Amino acid sequence: MAERLVGRPAPDFTMETALGNGQEFGKVSLSDYKGKWLVFFFYPLDFTFVCPTEITALSEAAGEFSKLNTEILGVSVDSIHSHRAWINTPVNDNGLGKLNFPLASDITKKVASDYGVLIEEEGVALRGLFIINPEGELQYQVVNHNNIGRSVEETLRVLQALQSGGLCPINWKPGDKHLVAK
Repeated sequence: MAERLVGRPAPDFTMETALGNGQEFGKVSLSDYKGKWLVFFFYPLDFTFVCPTEITALSEAAGEFSKLNTEILGVSVDSIHSHRAWINTPVNDNGLGKLNFPLASDITKKVASDYGVLIEEEGVALRGLFIINPEGELQYQVVNHNNIGRSVEETLRVLQALQSGGLCPINWKPGDKHLVAK
């Protein structure tokens, strides 16, 4: 039986990264995000068709996330060299272009397994998106089929709802009232 992640400490990780400038490599751990919110998302593979649409959309919205004390980290099972090649491939050629966040390499597939998104028989991750609070607790997860991209607007809305600290009804948006427990 699968173990729940939401409401618990996020599984720890350390991975190598290709930085969004397409030139440098780095290393990232969950502890690097202490004191900040983290939108941590998995995608199946580099040089695929749906992935660049959501990765570039998240990159374009990185400023909005930054205003909310939130960093973004993408991860797949590809190598950092594949990530760098994809970042350096022009968008018109199915590339990403420069990004406003790094792409991490989960080449061992351990992190995808720890977060419950690994498709073992294919060796790739499902599209999993996790929001981790500044204390390292996993607050939100959504996992969907690899044929369907995620919504940046919904991710922002959920992040703002989590940060609001109140009871947020369906379709809650910043400025809306919270529910009052009776």
